[in-house]
Amino acid sequence: MAAYTIVLDPGHGATNPGAVYNGRQEKDDVLSLAFAVGDILKNYNINVLYTRWDDESNPSVYQRARDANWADADYFISFHRNSSPVPNTYSGVESLVYSSYGPAAVLADNINQQLEQVGFRNLGVNERPNLVVLNSTDMPSVLLEIGFINTDADNALFDERFYDIAQAIADGILMTIYP
Repeated sequence: MAAYTIVLDPGHGATNPGAVYNGRQEKDDVLSLAFAVGDILKNYNINVLYTRWDDESNPSVYQRARDANWADADYFISFHRNSSPVPNTYSGVESLVYSSYGPAAVLADNINQQLEQVGFRNLGVNERPNLVVLNSTDMPSVLLEIGFINTDADNALFDERFYDIAQAIADGILMTIYP
């Protein structure tokens, strides 16, 4: 039996593409990345659950949180790509948490540090207590913003080092649960 259950939440889906830039859609990037991270975590005997498996569904943020709570998960990680009003203005990774203190903040910081080693600028861990996937989950929860989808350099890094990014996120999770 798996020692831990982690819910991976690829943001958006179906008719909600999330951020879009030059035909690239956030929902596609994060679905692929969540699966890649999940595949790595399964190799460490971690029970991985997903809030969506394909692009046919877009569960509400309330349903995503409820499903993670029902699964009695140990951690919840929501995958997103950031965006800014003016393309190619900002770059980097950011993690959002309900509170800057506690296990979610430690998890977020560990993931950010690993992503920084891949080449992303580390924009830090920031409190966002108003986000449903952070304030309605019963377990430590993190919302990852993995590069800016409307910054060409972040997209190049995302594409060229995709598996390194997946490994970095998995490593950040593993170093949190197995210190």
